[in-house]
Amino acid sequence: MAEGYDLVVIGTGPGGYVCAIRAAQLGLSVAVVEKRGSHGGTCLNVGCIPSKALLHASELYEEAGHGFADMGVKVSPKLDLKKMLAFKDEGVSGNVQGVDYLLKKNKIEAFEGTAKIAAPGQVEVSADGAQTRTLNTKDIVIATGSDVARIPGIEIDEKKVVSSTGALELSAVPKQLVVVGGGYIGLELGSVWRRLGSEVLIVEFLDRITPGMDGEISKNFQRILKKQGMRFKLGHKVTGIDTSGKGCKVEIEPSQGGKAETLSCDVVLVSIGRVPYTRGLGLPEAGVKLDNMGRIITDEHYKTDVDGIYAIGDVIAGPMLALKAEDEGVAVAEILAGQAGHVNYGVIPGVVYTFPEVAAVGKTEDELKEAGVDYAVGKFPFTANGRAKVNRTTDGFVKILADKKTDKVLGVHIIGPDAGNMIAEAAVLMEFSGSAEDLARTCHAHPTLTEAIKEAALAVAGRAIHM
Repeated sequence: MAEGYDLVVIGTGPGGYVCAIRAAQLGLSVAVVEKRGSHGGTCLNVGCIPSKALLHASELYEEAGHGFADMGVKVSPKLDLKKMLAFKDEGVSGNVQGVDYLLKKNKIEAFEGTAKIAAPGQVEVSADGAQTRTLNTKDIVIATGSDVARIPGIEIDEKKVVSSTGALELSAVPKQLVVVGGGYIGLELGSVWRRLGSEVLIVEFLDRITPGMDGEISKNFQRILKKQGMRFKLGHKVTGIDTSGKGCKVEIEPSQGGKAETLSCDVVLVSIGRVPYTRGLGLPEAGVKLDNMGRIITDEHYKTDVDGIYAIGDVIAGPMLALKAEDEGVAVAEILAGQAGHVNYGVIPGVVYTFPEVAAVGKTEDELKEAGVDYAVGKFPFTANGRAKVNRTTDGFVKILADKKTDKVLGVHIIGPDAGNMIAEAAVLMEFSGSAEDLARTCHAHPTLTEAIKEAALAVAGRAIHM
């Protein structure tokens, strides 16, 4: 059976479904192919959304047990993990159903099954127990996302040794949890289980957590997490995990070589990053080339070296973020419709949803130093912010980096309460090439946490008021 479309999108994660919707808005006939039983990809099903539900619930649980009494609210919280996981699943279901509704609303035809590019303009869809279906299309967009990275020789059974997916489904709170990897995902999920009662140890190959983050922010972030009870083993690598006993025996040694040691725990979370998911798509046969990291090679318009085949999101170069994939999905849809789709890669926010949150957009101080840029720094601590004081959320600060000659804001870094929402103000400013002076002279509501951003902007010129 053959059917014809203007566009077939492979994968309905944030990049894929957004691309399909934008293309349909622009008048293209669109079909999507999804092998998972539900839309939304890793993000909605086993990533961003469920992890945020558990972060929210566990944060409230910890606050009820340790913070409420100081505010005159006396409670004795009791954990019902099964109910908390059900709360998480309910949130996932609602979001997934929302994507399904949006696809139908925009008259996008959805096919369930595994996609393979048979040739430019032809996508074969195979599903268990069904005849292979061929979709004929003018263009193809690959938006298949990424998979968890694995440690060679170590099996992830999603019981004792889990990936981020298994860490969202643990049936009991582990007494001891070892997290392999000090990046965003490992720290978020480690935070969830620490709040619920686990002793958490982070094992990181490098000598710092959150590589790529501004160095000063990263250092303070680790200090705060340590104060909360997380332990760290930096500059170490895992060489083996023995799961034959009741728990796990984790063999580690210094990254640069040295004396090995054994850690005991109930569960190991392997969170060392993600890799592009391109298996089974028939890319070599179609002539689509990959780079040495397994990513699909594209030009600035997301086109592969094969006419009519495009790629976006985690399968191409750049940060593996849902928001980046969404913007690329919109851009490629507009390009295919004859418009000038574009993504400003200099203004892509990144957020770690721990407590406090960490958010950043633009350049780090290390990057500016390396590039030889003459810059000024403005910082303002939440200890000096009125709203943070009364809320008892004073850990962290705002840091603004601006060009010393032009005052143009080059980077904004926030560690503090609600940083993920506050970073949007900085992103909007930077989209319009705004200056620290612009930000400093913008009236902010009082009393709010965002006043710390205004004060940091004032501090760039050495004129913060409340510090």
